[in-house]
Amino acid sequence: MKVIREPGKEQWEEILARPTQRFEQLEDTVREIFKEVQQQGDRAVLKFTAKFDGLELDHMKVPSDVIESRAKDVPDALKQAIELAKSNITKFHKAQISERVSVETSPGVRCWQEKRPIEKVGLYIPGGSAPLFSTVLMLAIPARIAGCKEIILCTPPSRDGEIDPAICYAAKSCGIDKIFKVGGIQAIAAMTFGTETIPAVYKIFGPGNQYVTVAKQWATRYGIAIDMPAGPSELMVVADESADAAFVASDLLSQAEHGPDSQVILVATSESLLSSVAGELKEQLSLLPRKDIAEKAISNSKFIYVTTEEQVAELINAYGPEHLIVCMEAEEFIVNRIINAGSVFLGNYTPESAGDYASGTNHTLPTNGYARQYSGVNLDSFTKSITFQKITADGMETIGSAIEIMAEAEGLQAHKNAVTLRLREIAKNNPESALNN
Repeated sequence: MKVIREPGKEQWEEILARPTQRFEQLEDTVREIFKEVQQQGDRAVLKFTAKFDGLELDHMKVPSDVIESRAKDVPDALKQAIELAKSNITKFHKAQISERVSVETSPGVRCWQEKRPIEKVGLYIPGGSAPLFSTVLMLAIPARIAGCKEIILCTPPSRDGEIDPAICYAAKSCGIDKIFKVGGIQAIAAMTFGTETIPAVYKIFGPGNQYVTVAKQWATRYGIAIDMPAGPSELMVVADESADAAFVASDLLSQAEHGPDSQVILVATSESLLSSVAGELKEQLSLLPRKDIAEKAISNSKFIYVTTEEQVAELINAYGPEHLIVCMEAEEFIVNRIINAGSVFLGNYTPESAGDYASGTNHTLPTNGYARQYSGVNLDSFTKSITFQKITADGMETIGSAIEIMAEAEGLQAHKNAVTLRLREIAKNNPESALNN
């Protein structure tokens, strides 16, 4: 872990740079896979699954009886933990249901907005060495609450060609029965174009590695919406002498173990804390099963020492972290100045792991600085807002003249005529109308 003391602002961009490859470096690979999947469908998806996952599959859809059978293999303690998490995630996302917004903007002019679900959504669930069954809950639950008509799930198979039992259990618990054992770029391409087996969707959700992130962005070229560019995980911890060094180290490692391209940053106003955290990191790292992965991520990470809370707040907003933990006595000062962050965790007893699993907030969050312009997944991510309006004759009298003047000023005569014809009809049918004066 590199220690940087009191860096000047001219150094911030370099210090806070992510260790990810640029879009352009991955674009050629993504383009070629998309092209083949578009042209060859299942055949191309199976080809790339064999190439990247080393698996020769004869089918991709997981039968319902297999989902049921594998779900039964999940230990009871894990089932109970999943159900607790499901309950909290459901409560938090149900609380986000909003009522119709309706207002009379002028007498006789009524405008309102209603939410409608996105009909077809695709959920991408990372697999491999750490199958993220928790992400099934984070995506399937709000999709169900929103009322999405078709929900499909793609996830990479394990080395035995099967889907992790916990993913099957979480999906079954959420009422998801369309599961396809395919991952990577080819999964995103399949959900973009549709194949003989995998349906096309209107919006794709879920985190993934750098290739999946670029593939999602590439999908937008074909009219597919995505939740956000959600790539390798990242965490920023800001702390002072009130923070518990062991807790801070454990939080940094919890993100570092996601993958070698993950990044963790500690910003502290206490040099003694930095020293204590460094010692804890070394001790805790030696005990981790995913030590090799975490060590690589730690090598991309930094300790930054600053002297003021103002600098802490500025660094947060400059970085725009996916996850932000605040362990400072000046908590309120920092919170009131946070503009760019995916999800925020406050105090010594609020680990980022809580948001990953069971507190109720969503863990599908913008990475790579996209917290500056994207929100994390929430109930509204699965809906569209449609506006409605209804205007009475009185209402048209009220705003009609303004519409005519504005349309004429823009040179759009047909727009003006659409109003003028109505105003004439109103005047004809109502001799007392102000239009006749």
